[in-house]
Parts: sequence; structure tokens; C-alpha cells
Amino acid sequence: MSIRARAPRTRMSAATAALLLTLTGSVSYSVIASTPAVAASVVLEAESATLSGGAVVEREHSGYTGTGYVGGLIDTNKGRASLRFSAQSAYDGAGTVTIRYANGTGSPKTLTLNTNGNTTQLTLPATANWTTWSTIDVPVTYSKGVNTLALTFNNTDSGNVNIDNIKAVTPTGPSDPGGPSGAGASLPFTTYEAEGGTFKGSAVGPDRTYLTVASEASGRRAVKLAQTGDYVEIRLTKAADAINLRYSLPDSSDGTGIDASLSAYADGTALPDLQLTSRYAWVYGAYPYTNHPSEGQAHRFFDETRVKLGRTLPAGTVLRLQKDTGDTAASYTIDLVEAEQAGTAATLPSGYVSARDLGVVPDGGKDVTTALDSALQTAKSQGKGLFLPAGTYVVSDHVNLSGVKMRGAGVWHTVLRGTGLKGGLFGRGGTSTVEDLMIDGQNTVRDDAGGHAAIEGDFGTGSVIRNVWIQHTKVGLWITGPTTRLSASDLRVRNTYADGVNLHGAVKDTVVSNSSIRGTGDDALAMWSDGAAVTDSAFRGNTVQLPTLANGAAIYGGSGNSVENNDISDTVVAASGITVSTRFGQPFSGTTTVSGNLLRRTGSMEVNWNSKLGAVWVYADRSDITQPVVLSDNTVEDSTYSGLLVSWQKQVTDLRVDGLTIDRTGHHGIEINAAGHGIFSGTRITGAAGTALDVAGGFTVQRGSGNSGW
Repeated sequence: MSIRARAPRTRMSAATAALLLTLTGSVSYSVIASTPAVAASVVLEAESATLSGGAVVEREHSGYTGTGYVGGLIDTNKGRASLRFSAQSAYDGAGTVTIRYANGTGSPKTLTLNTNGNTTQLTLPATANWTTWSTIDVPVTYSKGVNTLALTFNNTDSGNVNIDNIKAVTPTGPSDPGGPSGAGASLPFTTYEAEGGTFKGSAVGPDRTYLTVASEASGRRAVKLAQTGDYVEIRLTKAADAINLRYSLPDSSDGTGIDASLSAYADGTALPDLQLTSRYAWVYGAYPYTNHPSEGQAHRFFDETRVKLGRTLPAGTVLRLQKDTGDTAASYTIDLVEAEQAGTAATLPSGYVSARDLGVVPDGGKDVTTALDSALQTAKSQGKGLFLPAGTYVVSDHVNLSGVKMRGAGVWHTVLRGTGLKGGLFGRGGTSTVEDLMIDGQNTVRDDAGGHAAIEGDFGTGSVIRNVWIQHTKVGLWITGPTTRLSASDLRVRNTYADGVNLHGAVKDTVVSNSSIRGTGDDALAMWSDGAAVTDSAFRGNTVQLPTLANGAAIYGGSGNSVENNDISDTVVAASGITVSTRFGQPFSGTTTVSGNLLRRTGSMEVNWNSKLGAVWVYADRSDITQPVVLSDNTVEDSTYSGLLVSWQKQVTDLRVDGLTIDRTGHHGIEINAAGHGIFSGTRITGAAGTALDVAGGFTVQRGSGNSGW
């Protein structure tokens, strides 16, 4: 949906949370604040650690912090030299240790890090000389209470480095309890967060401040590789022969992007370089944004690339992404890696005719739009579907579907590639099927009038869209009435310039399920009752991450619609995790249900209004919400602002909340600024930075049974 500037709708005071870390020895404190999340790091000087086995304080080489550094990690002390630090963490969970060291030997050296008895051998690359200091970041697991961190020169290490300090970053909150059972999609890949691996480079985040790179990273953390030799390493837990990388490169000065390689290794053996680009990232200025850096307000930092590795890497393989000499981008910010088995390309299935046999030939760079339209009509006239063998098919306009089946050889093998702003599939009624292919657009900016969706139009009754990978289009799916009983499942929608999926107008009995939707430029999932009501439709069991503008899931009017069992995380700006709203479209005409969802780090600032939006947002804007809104068994974790927000100038007269868990908020637990009535049962609130319940506007809160914390 579009963003329109308005006067502020909510007036909320700022909230500040603090994390207290207690350490032994001499430390310097550095509190890294974001808005509104707060993270804390502590620097422990090596000269104040407990030293043994020949480790000694030295001051021979300049550039150290504090009052000295620790040397003595030399061959004569091998097997016994160590430095021991103590740090207290408020929570159990994942964190990092950053080691500042000098290695003037000219070759990489190793030491062992022992965290509460868990050991990791570290590689410390050579520095230019003994007065040049570098850092390496290591993921560790902290325990609540006192933690022992020891750097040791073991018999299996090469030692011979100097240690200046370590920085301990402990968990800023309790580990996720897991949320509702069954929330989110069952996906064919395994995700590895860069900050969860071993890396040499700079940790990015956590930070939720709009227009920062960290705010658009998964979990609000990433790793930046800026120096030759910087790397991220992950250890595969499952075999894989293909990876998808989410990353950020710098833009070019003219806003058209740059291309650059990134080196990859498996257990030290070189893999084909990854070919990266920033041409599909970086937009500027005011909504709907441009490619002109001079307009400022840069965002949309990340893109994704995928590659088949040509061989299977077994579980246990250490995959390294490294900035080598030939990797010429100034920096590479790595967010995550998804690894999977791409499988072999499918062959002609029964009941289909091959596009090749009808004159549609891939991989030549030739525009096949007209030929593909003709082949679809021929297949339909034969009572068959159209099969697209493995390859890349260039299209420059709508490919029309009217009661016909289209099937590819698999999302890793058959690609429909757009041209400029255009190229996609257009439903013109009838029962159609689209499955097992990728639609790769070439959009570099949002153009609502000129751009194409990957899949749009009227899909008649009983159509199926399954196992389709979409990227770089204006919208993923834009489904219009009178579509009925459409099933859209197993989608991957990535890096669109507007919505991920929008059910628009008279769409009925339609379900979007088991899909991964990330990096959209507007609502990730939306039902918009524009001109006619969306009815009896559902967003069910999807995983939604990082819409860079607007909501994780939104229902704008309609009747009998639901958002069920989704895992939604990391909304960025002008966004809630889930909204039920009359901001757009017709008034609600029946019950709306939001149930079984897990919302993590959702809610955000609405910068046009200077207002703080909740993780769940019931918004009576242009009309009253008089039909039931049922919120059942949802879990909100680490909400950026309030866990539940009910607002604004109209009434919400029948709100029914049951089984809502709100754990940690940056503002209130429940915030209400509207007239109306709601009944709350089984609602539990913990860790709210503000008050657990804040009510204004004359709203009546009726308390049922099983509530706690408010």
C-alpha cells in the first residue's frame, strides 16, 4: 500500500531500557544505543586479566589501548600460557567475543578460546607489523551469571601473537521461547546467519534505526567485510549443492549500482566466485523513491544472489566467504546464507507438451514473449499443459494465462527473466496452474504505473500457483477478482519494489501458505478490499522477514479473512507485524481473525507521523471497525514499541483477545488510543518498558480470566 503523509495519530513518550553488565578486572564500557533497542558491549583490557603460564604485560609496541598488552604467548610457553577474563551476563543466549590482537610474524597464527568449558580454535591472520592491531569476532554462548572467557596457547596452537583486549557482547534479552507451535513455513533450505558463524570483519548492529544497514538485516545483525582477508565462515549442518546469499554492496556514485565478485571456499578449497551486484538495491528520497543518491535517505540496502556449486558439500563442511584481492567492492555486508539441495532438472511430465517442440527456445537471449503466448494456446487446444525445460526465457511483456497449465523444471532450473520494468504472467480468467519455476524481474525502481508484477490478474476458480521463486519485480502476486479458491503455496518472494502478495478486490476463498517472503518494498502480505470485499481468504503458515516499508501482514477491510500461524520478523518503517485496518479500502463487513502467529522484533516508527506503531495494530482510521476482530494465541517477542496498539479516530467496538503473550516491548504492553470495547482473556505481559496497559480515548477494557502482568 502507498504511504501518505498525515498529522500524527498517536502521541507516545520515549522509553529507555538499560542492560547492566558487571565484569571483573579493568574495563571500559561502551553502550551502543539504537532506537529503541539497547545493546551493551564491554571491553576487557588484557593487562587486567588473570595471566598464567608465562603470559606477561608488555608495552614495547605502540597502538595498544589501556595501559599495555599481553605478550609471552611464545613457543617456550606453548601448552601453558593463558589469559582469563570474567563477565556477568543477565541472560542465557548467544553473543560474541571480539579479540584485538597483533600478529607481526607474517603468517596466520592460532589460539584457543574457552568459553565456560567450550573450546574453539581461532585463526588470527597476520597484521602488517607488531604495531598494527586487528580484530576477530567469535560467536559464543553465554550463561546467565558469571562467565569465564580464557584465551590459551594450547599444544595444538601456533601462538606467537600479542593480545590487547577482548570485547564481550552478551545477550540483551532472554532467548526466544519458540512462540506458537507450527508458526511459519516449512522450507527446503537451512539458514545460517553470518553473525552466528566465525568471522573476521566488523559486526553490524544490533540497531533498528531507520536508514541504517542493521535495521534491514535479519535479526538486525550482519557482518561487514571491508579488508582483504576478511571472511565469514559457517559450518553446514546439512548437505547442500546450492546456496542463496543475502548481502549488501555499496552503490555507485550515479545510483546504477556496481558489480563485484566474492570468493568462496569449502574446507579451504576454492569454489566458483559469487557474482554480486547492487543494481537492484539502494533507493533514495521520498516515497516511492528513486535511484538518485543526491536525494539522500538511502535505504533498501540488501539484495540476494544464488549459485549452484557444481558438487555436493556434505554436512560438516566449513563454507567460507572471503574478500580476496580480486574482490574489488569497498565492502561486503553479509546477512545470511541459505543452503539446500537444488536437485536435478525435471523432464517432460505426462500430460504436458514441451515448449521446445513448439518453438520456444531458452538461453539465446531472444525475447520469447510472443512465442510463449502462442505455445500456451497450442498446448491448451491439445488439452495439455506447457512444460518449460531448464533454461532462461526472456520475456518483455505479459505472458497470458487463461485456463492453462505452465510448469518448469524446478525453481533452480527454469527462469523467466523480465526486461526492464516488464515481464511476468497475467491471469485472464479460467483455471490455471503455475509451478516449479523462477520469475526474475529486472526492476531497479518502483514504478506503479509502468512496472509489472511477477504474477497478476484474474485466476478464475480453483487455480494453483506452487513452488515459484520471485525476485526483482514490482510485486510478487497481485491477484484480482473474481478469483475464487486460488491456492498459492511454497513461494519464495524476495526483494520486490512493492507488495509481496496482494489479494485485491473481489477475491474469495483464497489461501497463501507455506511461503517465504522477504525484503519487500511494501506490505509483505496484504488483503485490500478496494472496490469490492476480499472474503473468506487466509494467509497461513508463512515466514515473513524484513519488509523494508509497511507491514508483515495487513487486512484492509473485507469479511471472514484470517492471518494464521505465520512467523513474522524485523519490520523496518511505517510498519506493524500484523495490522487490521481501515486505512485503505472498504469497511469491514464480517469477522477478521489473527491467530497463532509469532511476531519478533516487529512494529516500527511511522516517520510521516512521528508515531510508534505496535507489533499488532488494530487501526480504525477512515471508518469504524464494528465487526469482530479476534486475536487468539499470538506471541509477540521483543516488540520495537507496544505489543498491541489499538487506535485512532474511529471506534473499535468488538475486539476479542485471548491467549496473547507479550514478552519484552520498547513501549507499552497494550496501548489503546481509541473509543470502543474489548474483552481480554489469557493475556500475559512481561518486560514492558512502559506501562503494561495504557488506555485513552474512552475505550472499555473488559477483563476475562487468565490474564497476568497487567
